[in-house]
Amino acid sequence: MNILTPISSRQNATACVVALHCSLGSGRQWTKLGAEFGPGTKLIAPDLIGYGSKACTFDLPLTLAQEVACLRETLDQANGSIHLVGHSYGGAIAFKIATDPAYEHRIRSLTLIEPVLPTLLRESAPDRRLHDQFADLATEVRHDIWNGSVLEAIDKFSEFWCGSGPREELPVAARIRMIEHAERLPYDFAAAFAEENVTMAAASLRVPTLLLSGGQSPNLTQRIVRRLAADIDGAELRHLPDAGHMLAMTHACIINPVIAAHIARADELAGVPLAAGQPAAKLVSLAGG
Repeated sequence: MNILTPISSRQNATACVVALHCSLGSGRQWTKLGAEFGPGTKLIAPDLIGYGSKACTFDLPLTLAQEVACLRETLDQANGSIHLVGHSYGGAIAFKIATDPAYEHRIRSLTLIEPVLPTLLRESAPDRRLHDQFADLATEVRHDIWNGSVLEAIDKFSEFWCGSGPREELPVAARIRMIEHAERLPYDFAAAFAEENVTMAAASLRVPTLLLSGGQSPNLTQRIVRRLAADIDGAELRHLPDAGHMLAMTHACIINPVIAAHIARADELAGVPLAAGQPAAKLVSLAGG
């Protein structure tokens, strides 16, 4: 595996970047990513249904296909080709979009930061153990939430994603946000476990793909990234030994330039001419502020 090092990125690009956040997050997660793009690049960072400005507790998606359907309006905002970026549960949705016949012809590049695709791990005994452990966590979290024990559910969820990293106390504001959106978690788990034929879908990908993982993340997501790297033709794998599952935020200063460089290379491969004299890049967030 390679250790991440900053890579200088091209200062111009024309395709649109759509970035999808993790569970219990919001589109504001990607604010710093916009600074890595040059003139002419549009970054759309929507809130997934049930989070942020789209918070609700009814008619929530139970499959990744339904998540994609909920994002149809957002994807339609992206004129022309799309660069997809997704972290954790958002990475699973980005993978689904990239392998959806309705959108695959529009995808110019794919960046997955520890996507949650647990069914990929059912094909071998060692991997199946990781899958089953995650399924047990999903069951416990679901039962706690349905029984009104939201704090217990959040603690179990947070503990799992700490992996082998240090256990740090969450800021009060962050903990409150997680509690407010906790009822969404069973749906995220259900959608992830409902996804079938991930290996076949990964093997069908024909776009430049960047995979990112952290050495202190749970073994589950580290293994998923390694499996995807083996299944996706020409995929580039980058690994940060000292990062955890939240590396999209904790190590943004390292991985954002790498993502921008990956997108720039994809544009160059597609024959996109360099733009000049365009307005500065901006973050288009649908988070409502």
